Amino acid sequence: MSYIVIYDGKCNFCVTFAQLLEGFDQGKQFKYCPMQDEKTLQYFSISPADCELGMILINVDQPGQRWQGSNAAEEIARLLPLGDLLIQAYRAIPGAKSLGDRGYETLRDRRYDWFGAREQTYTPLHAFGCPPSSEKPCESSQF
Repeated sequence: MSYIVIYDGKCNFCVTFAQLLEGFDQGKQFKYCPMQDEKTLQYFSISPADCELGMILINVDQPGQRWQGSNAAEEIARLLPLGDLLIQAYRAIPGAKSLGDRGYETLRDRRYDWFGAREQTYTPLHAFGCPPSSEKPCESSQF
């Protein structure tokens, strides 16, 4: 399966996360799309308000299967080698999930204050994006 990670391409923390994941995965499972790519967001019926709730992970084979915020972070971790064991252990600790959710929300809401914003949107090496021409549809064949 292939997945699209939709992240804030202007957030220094978010970009660093995307770069680390890109370096580790090398485009095998994940492609990346900044939240600033309006055409791709429209293709997936994602609004700017949706983006305010945090990063989004989409299963390309089943685009209706999506995770957002801390759930997206957990699913990304679960998909990595040995990640499933890590997530199972994390979820087995009483209160860890709600603490993680709150921590994610705090980071999401203060990311620019804590880590700063980029002037230019970061374009990933393993990008997923709709072609600039509106004549061509966005396709999952980019995987």
